[in-house]
Amino acid sequence: MAAAVKLSAVMIMLVLTIISYPVSADPEPLQDVCVADLTSAVKVNGFVCKSSFSASDFFFNGLAKPGLTNNTLGSLVTQSNVNQIPGLNTLGVSLARIDYAPGGLNPPHTHPRATEIIFVLYGELDVGFITTANVLVSKSIKQGEVFLFPKALVHFQKNNGKEPAAVIAAFNSQLAGTQAIAATLFTSTPPVPDNVLSKAFQISTEEVEKIKSNLAPKKS
Repeated sequence: MAAAVKLSAVMIMLVLTIISYPVSADPEPLQDVCVADLTSAVKVNGFVCKSSFSASDFFFNGLAKPGLTNNTLGSLVTQSNVNQIPGLNTLGVSLARIDYAPGGLNPPHTHPRATEIIFVLYGELDVGFITTANVLVSKSIKQGEVFLFPKALVHFQKNNGKEPAAVIAAFNSQLAGTQAIAATLFTSTPPVPDNVLSKAFQISTEEVEKIKSNLAPKKS
């Protein structure tokens, strides 16, 4: 009986610990503000605080206008994280705007440090994420609708319509990080060995080299 009571007490403590865990993916702030000193050479988990700050450290107007989508993928992500708004440091939130040309794609990628939720400003998109059980969860969404991408799972958005589209994305991290799957594997420095990619994707080394060439940054 005593053992059962003790086990119940441990379970209650465990549940309370889980439900009280912070919602933000980042550490909790220990002061009102800690405006990031982006020029500091000191390395910490985040950024060190500036000694003084102003309203401009909490402001950014870069999401007001559509981004240019005249590129290979037909999409552009405009970030609004701690690098653009130093006042976000330690606060565990950030935004982005993603614009899509007709047929544009935000290719499969992950955010290792954050969950993402998008709100469609205009247009229509086909979106989806893949679970660790290799299940695709997908849906078509339109203006005014919202879709969620769980933390660290591979996901994408595709504009299959004939008109431009745009979303606002929110993250529970000041710096969510992005790893585009194709670019990560085929354009890393130093490069992933061809024989690794050839065996992983069951393609020839010649095909690996062709993909690397296609994905390599274009020289101006």
